[in-house]
Amino acid sequence: MEEVIHARGHEHVTAEHVSTFEVTTDDYLTPAGDCILAIEADRAPADFDSDFVTACQDRDATITVTIEADGHTETVEGRGHPDLEFTNERSAVGRTSDYVDDRTVVTGAEFAAEGFDRDLVDALADGAEATVTIGVERR
Repeated sequence: MEEVIHARGHEHVTAEHVSTFEVTTDDYLTPAGDCILAIEADRAPADFDSDFVTACQDRDATITVTIEADGHTETVEGRGHPDLEFTNERSAVGRTSDYVDDRTVVTGAEFAAEGFDRDLVDALADGAEATVTIGVERR
């Protein structure tokens, strides 16, 4: 199962955060937002299908987040968690930890914003259109 978000980069994308990465529906980004990879997302976790959410709530599920922009692609893998809510109407956040709040879409991610391919980050910093695909597989 997959959910797809369309967003765009912004000049303040730095992707330097060590424990999270984020895509937001907000139409702005300040330099402090070092985990944010893309803004103006057309969907948020609250928009995702209930069957997708249920699949992600399985601790043994594998969740992948793939971001594509300007010919560059990066995929990060993590896992599901029973406490994932998918109720936030603004932001989707991936975390390297097991912390869960209403924005969290994946836990135990292999890496955070700082681990994303620098060519992809540069494209996002140039304002490239981005496609974010979140997939889930139950084991």
